[in-house]
Amino acid sequence: MFPILEARSLAPDVVYFRIEAPRIARKRRAGQFVILRVKDGGERIPLTIADSDPDEGWIALIVQGVGKTTKMLNALTAGDTIADVAGPLGEPSHIENFGTAVSIGGGVGAAIAYPTAVALKDAGNEVISILGGRTRELVILENEMREICDEVLTTTDDGSYGIHGRVTDPLAEMIRSGRKIDFVLAIGPIPMMKAVAETTRPHGIRTVVSLNPIMVDGTGMCGGCRVTIGDETKFACVDGPEFDAHLVDFDTLSARNRAYLDFEHHRLEQYEHRHGAGEGLFPDPEKRDAETHDPETHDPEGCHLARRIRALKDEAERTEPQNATSTPGTSASRPEE
Repeated sequence: MFPILEARSLAPDVVYFRIEAPRIARKRRAGQFVILRVKDGGERIPLTIADSDPDEGWIALIVQGVGKTTKMLNALTAGDTIADVAGPLGEPSHIENFGTAVSIGGGVGAAIAYPTAVALKDAGNEVISILGGRTRELVILENEMREICDEVLTTTDDGSYGIHGRVTDPLAEMIRSGRKIDFVLAIGPIPMMKAVAETTRPHGIRTVVSLNPIMVDGTGMCGGCRVTIGDETKFACVDGPEFDAHLVDFDTLSARNRAYLDFEHHRLEQYEHRHGAGEGLFPDPEKRDAETHDPETHDPEGCHLARRIRALKDEAERTEPQNATSTPGTSASRPEE
């Protein structure tokens, strides 16, 4: 069990957690993630480590409640425990002194961009942060970014804060103005990362994205998180999650991430029917604890996991020939669940 030391709201349906995990805190590096289960028999979900303190023995996770499992997680408070937290997983971010680095976080993507921005600054880079959200209240970690970045720009889709527009707007303006940019890191929704890649591609600016495919075991065994990078198939859990944005097949990634939408919506509807849609928290601790013993959600034999792995492998057999012939830059391509 992993005790929750702190749980606080950052934005609607977005919660910051500090979790006691001393061994992970000692090993973790920027860009890595954990896979956790809220309860025994629950779904395994990947979450990037937003921060850590190896001396105090904690890691920080920032979670957006978009599905049943993340809403269950966001219902927990300080003093509660999480059944399993495995990590750190994945390859760390490649950090060097590029020169001028732009860190772009769309929505909760800011939680993933933050530790890498810290590492980029520590390596001697000039770091510019662009934070975006649909509305002002969905722009997160602005103060934290201002503490470590040389410049911070904010954008909102509705114009309620900062620049009225998308994160690509200030990026494109910097490029048009002739400002020297040596490296771009973009993390957020798939359409946003694809738009950033297309903005920087004509100018040959090195651009990296952190991908969020369906992931089950997190160790490269199931193949669920495979992504097409140029003419190669990679596993995001062991080869990533960060890849060259100009080689990522975003269309296939987007299609694969929609594979279980109907099932996910069904589970979320069941959960909200029991606990109240939009409440964000369990009505009382007894109902929260009862969820662990609910036969509709408890899967002690891992049957749901096995079904997912079989479905992913079946899909791999159907689609692998097409993936093998895809070329760099072609359009054939969770927090998450």
